[in-house]
Amino acid sequence: QVQLVESGGGLVQPGDSLRLSCAFSGGTFITYTMGWFRQAPGKEREFVASIKWSGSSTYYADSVKGRFTISRDNAKSTLNLQMNDLKAEDTAVYYCAADQYTGAIGPLSRAAARYDYWGQGTQVTVSS
Repeated sequence: QVQLVESGGGLVQPGDSLRLSCAFSGGTFITYTMGWFRQAPGKEREFVASIKWSGSSTYYADSVKGRFTISRDNAKSTLNLQMNDLKAEDTAVYYCAADQYTGAIGPLSRAAARYDYWGQGTQVTVSS
């Protein structure tokens, strides 16, 4: 059974940076497209970014494009999210997710229903 464990969340000030990680176990990491989602209080879960199994292709929500970078280390079965220039509206619980799909990624990777496995989430709070 695939397990995903996020880490790296915390309380930061606007303009700060934070790096989230997600440890993958119980499966073959390279057979999964990986994604990050987030959910703010009172809001629906929303897509943040996704990355192809090879790491050669990425896709971002418009709200984070240019500030966030998704990456993966297939040798270590780890997914990362580098978040720069954080804003108050980035405050949310961040989840990593795994979709057992190795094709091209794009707008379809925004759909939470595509993902087979989810982590428990890590809280990111951006506040002055």
